[in-house]
Amino acid sequence: MTELLTLPPRLSNALNPDVGASKFCPGCGHGMILKTLATAIDELNLKDNTVFGCDIGCSLLAWDFLDLDTVQTHHGRTTPVIYGVVRALPGTVGIAYMGDGGGLAIGAQHLVNAAVRNEKMLAILVNNTNYGMTGGQMAPTTMPGQITETTPYGRDPEVTGKPAKGAEMVAAIVDTDKAYVTRATCSNLRALKTTFKKALTNVAEGRGFSFVEVLSICPLNWRTNNVQTFDRLKTMEECFKVGEIVVPQELEGVK
Repeated sequence: MTELLTLPPRLSNALNPDVGASKFCPGCGHGMILKTLATAIDELNLKDNTVFGCDIGCSLLAWDFLDLDTVQTHHGRTTPVIYGVVRALPGTVGIAYMGDGGGLAIGAQHLVNAAVRNEKMLAILVNNTNYGMTGGQMAPTTMPGQITETTPYGRDPEVTGKPAKGAEMVAAIVDTDKAYVTRATCSNLRALKTTFKKALTNVAEGRGFSFVEVLSICPLNWRTNNVQTFDRLKTMEECFKVGEIVVPQELEGVK
């Protein structure tokens, strides 16, 4: 009998090797984003000094994805839980991981106040323009004309307003000498890793608040195939401009 040569996967130290198959839907962007985050944590050697918090919604499926001290919070409350940890344990690298609902709807007040107070933590907001876990309803970030379970004829800005721009909102209220604010996309994971490294460095060096909005994909609720999914992501990148908005001078050399 021919023996098959099998090689173990190369996992980042910050990933949990016991998880097995991802709990996210096939094609979901969360897995790519979290793997990229784990790589950034490894390259900065921050694993033993990091606390990870995840919100209710699709993001809660990250509760055992990473081999980090992790807490799963009530919906919209990940940000205050994490800055509570950081205030109790100064020097800890705190990461609050949430969806667009957890950050821009029920959790918006916490995000705003954390940004204003320059809490020394990283908030990651994954934007897939819908409420993924509960069936694909309209979210704060749903684009004009986008069809969801609660906008079957497309989102009408005259009725429900324009999509929330999280990165721009945060950028308008932070201390621009200390905070790092950017929008990235899962269509470019190499650039996303650099983004995460800058955001984590800003926190680890005790400078201030970091906010990373990541444009993500949700083929199950979008009802799209592979080609259609990334065409939709390109449309999102036109609606939500990708790039750094607030960058402290000290981070300009981070790669």
